[in-house]
Amino acid sequence: MEKDMCKNDGEAWRVLEFYSGIGGMRYSLMKADVSAQVVEAFDINDKANDVYELNFGHRPYQAKRKPLSFRCQLLNNQLLRSPSPLLGNDDMTVITKHDQPDDSWDKLLESCDPVERFLEFSNSGDQVNTETGFLSTGTAAVDDFGAAEETVEVDRCVSIDHFLVPLSLIERWGSAMDIVYPDSKRCCCFTKSYYRYVKGTGSLLATVQPKNKGKASSLKEQHLRYFTPREVANLHSFPGDFQFPHHLSLRQRYALLGNSLSIAVVAPLLQYLFAQAG
Repeated sequence: MEKDMCKNDGEAWRVLEFYSGIGGMRYSLMKADVSAQVVEAFDINDKANDVYELNFGHRPYQAKRKPLSFRCQLLNNQLLRSPSPLLGNDDMTVITKHDQPDDSWDKLLESCDPVERFLEFSNSGDQVNTETGFLSTGTAAVDDFGAAEETVEVDRCVSIDHFLVPLSLIERWGSAMDIVYPDSKRCCCFTKSYYRYVKGTGSLLATVQPKNKGKASSLKEQHLRYFTPREVANLHSFPGDFQFPHHLSLRQRYALLGNSLSIAVVAPLLQYLFAQAG
C-alpha cells in the first residue's frame, strides 16, 4: 500500500461495504476488533437491506446495478466450526480434507464443536418464541423437482413440527440428503436454496438417533428436520441479538443466510489484513 493511501496513526479506518447483504462482513469487522468506521454500505437486494437496517440502524444505499467482481468457485462444501487454533499449531492448519493425511483431518474434526451446541431446540415438543423475528409458521408441499413449496403464516410461537421434512420428500429424495446428528461435528454449507431443494443445499438434522447412523437406517424413523434460520445463523457465528424483520418469509430468510458468510472465518482474516496494512 502506498504511503499516501495509508491512514494516520490513531485514525480509524474508513470502510465502504459493498455487497453488504445482511451484515456478515460488518459483524466480522466488529468481531475482529478493528478500529474502523463503516462510511456507507451498498446492496441491490431490498430484503437484505431491510435486515441490515433492523440490526445496524442504517439502511444501505440501494445500488442500481451490481459492481463488477471476480468469479469464485466453490471448492469444498464442508462447513467446519471450530475454535482456534484448530490443531494447536498454526503451521498445521488444515483447509480441506483433500491432499491431507487422515489423522490430520480426524484431529481437525475432534477440535470442532458438535452440532447440538448451535441448536435452537432439541425435540419435537419444544416451542419457540418468535419475538426476535426469526421464525414463522409454514407448511411444506413437494413439487416434481424435489422442492419444498412453502405457505407462510406468521405466528408468535412456533412448533418444531413446522421444520420437519415431509415423508413424501424423504421417499422421493432421501438418497440425495445429507444427514447429520446432534453429536456430529460437521455439516454441509447452507446455500440460498435451502428449504427449497435437497441436494447440495445444506444438511438435515436427525432428531431421533438410530442405533446405526446413516442411510442404512430408515430415514422416516429419524424424524428429519431442517435447521431453523436461527440455527443456521448460529453456525455462521452471527450474534445472539441478530434479527430478521417479521415480514420476511421463511424461504427469504434461508436465502439471505445462504448468501452470507461465516463470521468466525472472516473475522480473523480481516484482523490479519488490517494488521498487515498497518
